[in-house]
Amino acid sequence: MMNQQVASSRYDVVYQELSGLYGEPSRHPQQPPVEVLVSAILSQNTNDANRDAAFDRLRSRFGTWEAVRDAPTAEVVEAIRPAGLANQKGPRIQNALRALDHGGSPSLDLIASMPLEQAREWLMALPGVGPKTAAIVLLFGLGRPAFPVDTHVHRVTRRLGLIPKGTSAEKAHVVLEQAVRPEHYYAFHLNLIRHGRRVCRARRPLCHECQLRSRCDFCRQAARPEAG
Repeated sequence: MMNQQVASSRYDVVYQELSGLYGEPSRHPQQPPVEVLVSAILSQNTNDANRDAAFDRLRSRFGTWEAVRDAPTAEVVEAIRPAGLANQKGPRIQNALRALDHGGSPSLDLIASMPLEQAREWLMALPGVGPKTAAIVLLFGLGRPAFPVDTHVHRVTRRLGLIPKGTSAEKAHVVLEQAVRPEHYYAFHLNLIRHGRRVCRARRPLCHECQLRSRCDFCRQAARPEAG
């Protein structure tokens, strides 16, 4: 009951204010789930430009996911070098693709109709897949109601007091999925990222420009004069 009350108040207000600032993101055509999974693994601990460069090199070099799966690991590692941590990500991608092989091309069709939590657990059993990567695959690859929490989402929701102080990024997935309306997951996730990149930066956030500053615990604390 408490979660429903919170979702209909503070979360909805912030959702509406972000939508007013950045618009209501329209859903893009659903992306192939295996592509989303590989891209999400590549995105770990790097930026979008490096992730995309590594993904494009991987597809250009090998052509199919079967070829990536079966290639010498050293070649996969070299292809994804721009994403960083290639020695870890290369084997993770290949092992994940092997786990998705059910007698044909690597596929996530098996979990498309699973109950949500069962599908999440199945994904998180794959090598290199944690709560964020699983939620990305569920939301963007399978159209399921999951709320990915990346570094921007975690930072902005923490500063706004939308998640309790000290909440880890892993725990924030649970908190936000319980508090935010499922129909808002997609747009809220993307707009929180936009706000984190443009205004609520990790270093030198633009609090004076932020239209959410009256609701922001971080801004209020930063504005307090130091005790003399």
